[in-house]
Amino acid sequence: MQHSSLDGTSTIVRHPGPPLILLGALFMALFVGSLVAGAVLTGGAPYPRPFGDADTARYFAEHAFATRVMAFLQFGAAIPLGLFTATLVSRLRFLGIEAAGVTIALFGGFAASFFLAASALTQWVLAAPGVADVTTDARMLQLFAFATGGPGHVVPLGLLLAGGSITGGLTRKIPRWLMWFGVVIAVFAELSTLTLILEPAVFLLPLARFPAFIWILCIAAALPAQRSRTGGADSRTTS
Repeated sequence: MQHSSLDGTSTIVRHPGPPLILLGALFMALFVGSLVAGAVLTGGAPYPRPFGDADTARYFAEHAFATRVMAFLQFGAAIPLGLFTATLVSRLRFLGIEAAGVTIALFGGFAASFFLAASALTQWVLAAPGVADVTTDARMLQLFAFATGGPGHVVPLGLLLAGGSITGGLTRKIPRWLMWFGVVIAVFAELSTLTLILEPAVFLLPLARFPAFIWILCIAAALPAQRSRTGGADSRTTS
């Protein structure tokens, strides 16, 4: 909807930033691609679980190349996630939203990007020649990779979803169903903190991680990229 001034002039201002849908799709493609590449290159060998008595050293020694490829793709995924966060927050502020939830989304998205990158780099270290030969080192690095790429990544990712959903939904910039979808995923993401003390809570990680991809693509498509400017003043209501 455009607003008209007394002199009948009205202009449409577009948000100066990269396409959200492109950044979101790139993040999803690289992360999912890392899982697919790992499964293909290892012949379907199960990734060592963080809990239990898995032979961590043998897995990373035998599948060093697959681990490097996974690390490369997941590190790559962290970059568009950070760019998506910066662009989303810029878009929300461009639309006139200055609530605390916008800054919460910024913190959550940047932290999620950082921890995903830290997890990927740790996996790269695990794949280095000779590292996995030391069983205790391999186990310690695997646990650190899980902690950063699991709850360390997913919990702040939930803050990105919560901040973006609530601020976008309450100001009617996104559909109400998308707001509640993001809030529900964010609840699962925050509850995944329990993984650090309760092993069964590990199932919460995929319940938050993979639906978050859908939310990212949906908000990228739904959030307005323009606003109208009337009579020398900006109108922050667009459609």
